[in-house]
Amino acid sequence: MYHYDPEVALEELRDEAVLPHPIHLRDMILRTKLDVAGALDLNREFQEYLAQFGEVQKLARGILERLAAGVRKAS
Repeated sequence: MYHYDPEVALEELRDEAVLPHPIHLRDMILRTKLDVAGALDLNREFQEYLAQFGEVQKLARGILERLAAGVRKAS
């Protein structure tokens, strides 16, 4: 269970994030009929999502790499 193993959590982060991947989210947006104003608003939000998604992955990766390199406590 990844909740207690940073190496497994790091591996899962590399494979699949819990949040929808931006490409999948973009595809969902493209498959939805939107009016012009709604499409523009959604595109702005998507651009913010895209930026934040990458930043959070970088932050989590750094934390998990430091934890994975550490020595585990005995239970």
